[in-house]
Amino acid sequence: MLKLAGALTIAALVGYGVHAIAQGRGDLRPAVTPIGSASSNGIAFTWFFDSAERTVYVCRSGQGADDAVQCKGPAKLP
Repeated sequence: MLKLAGALTIAALVGYGVHAIAQGRGDLRPAVTPIGSASSNGIAFTWFFDSAERTVYVCRSGQGADDAVQCKGPAKLP
C-alpha cells in the first residue's frame, strides 16, 4: 500500500512538472506584421511593420515566374 501511494505521488508530481514547463513558453509573435497591400497591372506591393525595431519594409512581386519577390527597407520610424 505504501508503494502504491508513493508511485501515485511521484506520478502526480511528474504530471505537474510537465504541465508547469508547458505553461512557461515564451512570447510567440510574428516578426513583422503586414500593414497594407496594393496591386496594379500584375505588380503587387505589400508593406510590413516590425514593432520591435519600429521599421517598415516594402516587398514587390511581379506576375512572371522569373520576376522574384524583392523587398526594400528598413525605413526607421520616429
